[in-house]
Amino acid sequence: MNAVCFVMSAVLLTGFVFHFVFSVLDLSLCPDEQILNGNQPDMDDGVGCENLDEDAVAMVEETQSGDEDANSNESSWSMDFSTVLRVKTLHISSPILAAKSPFFYKLFSNGMRESEQRHVTLRINASALLDVLMAADKFEVASCMRYCSQLLRNLPMTPESALLYLDLPSSVLMGEAVQPLTDAAKQYLAARYKDMTKFQEEVMALPLAGIEAILSSDDLQIASEDAVYDFVLKWARAQYPKLEERREVLGSRLARFIRFPYMTCRKLKKVLTCNDFDHDAASKLVLEALFFKAEAPHRQRSLAVEESATMNRRFIERAYKYRPVKVVEFELPRQQCVVYLDLKKEECANLFPSGRVYSQAFHLGGQGFFLSAHCNMDQQSSFHCFGLFLGMQEKGSLSFAVDYEFAARSKPTEEFVSKYKGNYTFTGGKAVGYRNLFAIPWTSFMAEDSLYFINGILHLRAELTIRQ
Repeated sequence: MNAVCFVMSAVLLTGFVFHFVFSVLDLSLCPDEQILNGNQPDMDDGVGCENLDEDAVAMVEETQSGDEDANSNESSWSMDFSTVLRVKTLHISSPILAAKSPFFYKLFSNGMRESEQRHVTLRINASALLDVLMAADKFEVASCMRYCSQLLRNLPMTPESALLYLDLPSSVLMGEAVQPLTDAAKQYLAARYKDMTKFQEEVMALPLAGIEAILSSDDLQIASEDAVYDFVLKWARAQYPKLEERREVLGSRLARFIRFPYMTCRKLKKVLTCNDFDHDAASKLVLEALFFKAEAPHRQRSLAVEESATMNRRFIERAYKYRPVKVVEFELPRQQCVVYLDLKKEECANLFPSGRVYSQAFHLGGQGFFLSAHCNMDQQSSFHCFGLFLGMQEKGSLSFAVDYEFAARSKPTEEFVSKYKGNYTFTGGKAVGYRNLFAIPWTSFMAEDSLYFINGILHLRAELTIRQ
């Protein structure tokens, strides 16, 4: 409650009077001489409070009586009481009020009866700090809104308070003064629920604004963008059972938070046949995603950089559990695919001493495969090293005889250089590869002068061919 008292004192020092909140618990904390001190200069516009032409403004704290409609033209934030608790008389300069608030400027200058009075009575409901913000918005005092926003940001955030801040009336949300508060609320929700699998029931119960805050994050810890798409559909179907409403919410609010360019082609095909999306809108999203996938890597990075400064993040890759790959498939003369996997240097560093990272699944001959990068112990030399493996997803008892080759870009030519060739007959859940792909210790692989990181990226390639 001290924060509310602090607002009362600080706001009055700058010449604002109409947005004071006199809480029963706070009155004893704010002595009259502190409240009535009007000699502090206003840092916003340099106007002090020494003006001798002061009007006495009586501050009356009241609430609605019990038989009034609690929602009638007042904020739902209010904490109501049924009687007038205290009357305060404050001597404040009316020119300062008019200068700081368009509301009071009109009040004092448009011929209303208050413009002729030297004693004005203002009736303000008892409430908490949020109501100060709401009152400041009502009376159009941006500086008070900024100050309240700052105080609220300094208070401990909870899921409930974050959602309240995101649910402020649009007139407040549109104000620049409270944008840092709503941004902080979004960041809090995104950080709290970045691993959605730990809070499945809680996340499923969140309102739309909370879901948007979570999905806007680049740091969302999710298996893949396919999983993001599946979650959005599951949430939308639960929250909006009617198809028309669901299509509207997905099309106008949630689709922009799904990063379709990082979805697999198999999942994109399902988007085209999903009844939850408008067909024309779905076709446009899928076409844009496929064009992005077909772009050269440098162009993809350029598009991502261009969007990093905007609200739209569809070309920016998240920190997926399963790393995205680019796949080129051939049917003739033999079934073959070429898979490209890029890993950042920090991702590789995080593998030490015994970690591994998996790629998204890709398909050859109707069967799912994946790549996995490891930090291993070299069995002969007993030092850590970088390994790359190829695995087949479990699916029935089918077996596939596959020729494979691993390659990596290398300095100074920056061309792909073959590092390992082999063949293997895969069965479900099996993997094969090379424990020390570059035939060097981990420290040499990660060194500043490493041959294999180009602008901080390790570029890997795997070619798979089904043996006849």
